[in-house]
Amino acid sequence: MQGKRILLIVGGGIAAYKACELVRLIRKRGGSVRCVLTKGGEHFVTPMTLAALSGQEAHTSLWSLKDEVEMGHIELSRAADLVVVCPASADLIAKMAAGLADDLATTLLLATDKPVLAVPAMNVRMWVHSATRRNVARLREDGVQVMEPDEGEMACGEFGPGRLPEPEAILKAIEASFGASGGALAGKHVIVTAGPTHEPIDPVRVIANRSSGRQGFAIAAALRQLGARVTLVSGPVSLATPAGADRIDIETAREMAAAVDRALPADAAILVAAVADWRVEPSAEKLKKADGPPMLDWEINPDILGLLDGDEQRPGLLVGFAAETSNVIDRARAKLAAKGADWIVANDVSGDVMGGEDNQVHLVTADGIESWPKMGKDAVAARLAQRVAEHLAKANLLEKK
Repeated sequence: MQGKRILLIVGGGIAAYKACELVRLIRKRGGSVRCVLTKGGEHFVTPMTLAALSGQEAHTSLWSLKDEVEMGHIELSRAADLVVVCPASADLIAKMAAGLADDLATTLLLATDKPVLAVPAMNVRMWVHSATRRNVARLREDGVQVMEPDEGEMACGEFGPGRLPEPEAILKAIEASFGASGGALAGKHVIVTAGPTHEPIDPVRVIANRSSGRQGFAIAAALRQLGARVTLVSGPVSLATPAGADRIDIETAREMAAAVDRALPADAAILVAAVADWRVEPSAEKLKKADGPPMLDWEINPDILGLLDGDEQRPGLLVGFAAETSNVIDRARAKLAAKGADWIVANDVSGDVMGGEDNQVHLVTADGIESWPKMGKDAVAARLAQRVAEHLAKANLLEKK
């Protein structure tokens, strides 16, 4: 981060005090910080505090003639290498999503041509509210990187997602943003699906697969380390979002298919998720054991890999995963042909692979089969990400000829 310039917009909320520690950490790593306070932020942190920590004047008003003469708000919005909104309150997120510009912070955000990282912090009920979820989705569609908040006890006494991540975690996300700028996948967008899907049977029971999401999350992290912009579409798992990845949480296969479609276009898509093949029409009430085994009317879930292959915005590289318990390679070859994928990553899940730390895979392509040795899931992810980078680089060279 040496020499990198951060424009830090401090929104309202009790978590604003953590912005002070973030400023200190950024400067310790060699970066510089210029701070902007919203009116809400000024209730929790003073401009003098941020100025003392950053070594630069903290800005608060759009109507400061002195600031406009020396550094206009347009220049201020573009003089940084990265704009960080921390904490990003529900109100500030809503304004960003709507494109409002009614104060210095929102005007800077609308005028900037630099990457933006938003770090949400709010009450759990505000975070899970449909309006906030819609606003966050819109920001991600617009290219804003939105971190997932931490889960825990809040100042209001409630418990759940909505806590501001610790400054060290935010710093890692900032560093990942800069590390991404010069990697082998810089400028590339990759969609990754991970985890299981849950198909409801009734308000209590679901149909699911035994997937921890670890392999998909590791792949998302490895792609980020090579510079890709990653959209991670995840089923229900208890894993931290890889630094810098844009995460979309879903539950059902149909929700996953819709999220993948909205994330297009992409240079590559790696479908790691263990999607339930079937669903049923769920009962509105809990099914009673005393009533005997229920008669379930089964329906086939959407084939996300097949849908992507037939999409007019088909990614240039389409990678599927095949989890098998026997005849692994033969079935992977058949899936490669049937689904229209470019690669199939096949593995034998008859042991403890699903939920375990290690994996042994076979990369099946039109050119043949590569059988990789057993290794940790992070190592599998790094190797696959490197192969993706090499493939896309080769494809770019062919396009230029």
